[in-house]
Amino acid sequence: MQNTKISLVIPAYNEAAIIKNTVEAALEFLEKSFFDYELIISDDGSTDATEALVRSIDNPKLRLVGHKPNMGKGAAVREGILAANGELVVYTDADLAYGIEAVGELINKLRSKNADIAVGSRKLHPQGYEDYPLIRLVASRLFSFLTGLAAGFRYDTQCGLKAFSSSAAREIFSRSECNGFAFDFEVMMLAKELSYSVEQLPVKIVNHRDSKVQVLRDSIRMFGDIFKVRIAVKKRLEREIDSD
Repeated sequence: MQNTKISLVIPAYNEAAIIKNTVEAALEFLEKSFFDYELIISDDGSTDATEALVRSIDNPKLRLVGHKPNMGKGAAVREGILAANGELVVYTDADLAYGIEAVGELINKLRSKNADIAVGSRKLHPQGYEDYPLIRLVASRLFSFLTGLAAGFRYDTQCGLKAFSSSAAREIFSRSECNGFAFDFEVMMLAKELSYSVEQLPVKIVNHRDSKVQVLRDSIRMFGDIFKVRIAVKKRLEREIDSD
């Protein structure tokens, strides 16, 4: 397992202000932590200098994929993961909200438990929601409650830190269709329906910045999406079974 290739996928949309620092921090961490690795930046149709800044970094372990126009975070994560060559595949946000070290901790959790999937959870960390604005905290808690009602699990689905075996990643993301912020819920729904084992790692946000989510508007949209996604996932898998 020490020679396992790691793929770290980072979706990015108009991240020119931070992307160079993010890439350099990620490459430095991966180089000192893993025998073999790749860093994939998945550009979600950025209109600023994000793409140019990534291309300016000369490192054979760095890859850039992407599409235009902007399609949504789910589309960017999916494209990056399906392009990955690693035996273990991880994704995290461009601001490294949970710290780059959390990537290593999540991979260790995946390996030590011999799980198919490992996910970060702010719910399990005593300071997981420390310094969260009240409206974002309420929206996050309510979203978590509704996903529990809709799917019967208690994961922190919206935590942008998840790791997969390559087989689980490919099977799940080749089936995922949601491009918006509800894609994380769709991923965990697919994991449940496909009977993959899931471990959780308590995490907290260490790098705070203004969210790109419009809390009220996007929360209402996501609350509606989770029930649509639940129905769509079940129908999709039922059709696959019927066609076999």
